[in-house]
Amino acid sequence: MKKFYIEITNNCNLDCSFCIKNTRKSMFMSEENFKIILNKLKNTTNYLYFHVMGEPLLHPLINEFIDIASSNNYFVNITTNGYLIKRIINNKNIRQINISLHSFDKKYNKSLNDYINDIFEVAENLKEYTYINYRIWVNSPYKKEIIKLLEDKYNTTITKHTKLDHNTYIDFDSEFIWPDLNNNYYNEVGTCYALRDHLGILVDGTVVPCCLDSKGIINLGNIFEENIEDIQNSERYKNMLQGFRNNKKCEELCKHCKFM
Repeated sequence: MKKFYIEITNNCNLDCSFCIKNTRKSMFMSEENFKIILNKLKNTTNYLYFHVMGEPLLHPLINEFIDIASSNNYFVNITTNGYLIKRIINNKNIRQINISLHSFDKKYNKSLNDYINDIFEVAENLKEYTYINYRIWVNSPYKKEIIKLLEDKYNTTITKHTKLDHNTYIDFDSEFIWPDLNNNYYNEVGTCYALRDHLGILVDGTVVPCCLDSKGIINLGNIFEENIEDIQNSERYKNMLQGFRNNKKCEELCKHCKFM
């Protein structure tokens, strides 16, 4: 398995219009449970992504979790909205940090200059050891201002995916529709990298096929109660995997997903 998405918290400090919102019980993963997951994923993957729902930098043990994972030979990747980025201590143990700049909004009572300057400061401290990936995936009203600030900072003109500096990049993409049983999209044909390339683990230990199953609808098991090998050998898991290989979506939620 190439990577696991681990939701260390499903709490968030923002209320973005493009987010599907958390509908589950708000939780923070304990250090004990985090270590259980690391132990159970040994020899399964080397890459952890602190991302499903929630803002990982809200977790009071974020720096400890980064260091614990790194000391167990995992490469840590973080996706953040950037507002709490100064909570990251100058840490050499982060492989990549994705910063969703489209999350900025003046309604959160922080100026764009203050927001972006905090990010620039931490990015400068991290870039020697960490890939910095600025993301603009949503056409926010602040997009042009953000791009201008990036251009001034890195003395370049940005028109597409661009390398800005050592280990520093900007990534553009289109806003996607969250898979949801009640959305208007439906297609039984299609494949996915889920199960082959990655799995997700929600904060309560529920194992899901991907980071877009925000509600834990496709519950494949619980990492605190089962081994990952047992989950992968379950009928539901194998049926989904075989379906994707045959370009067929077996699960109802997948039929409402157009991400691929």
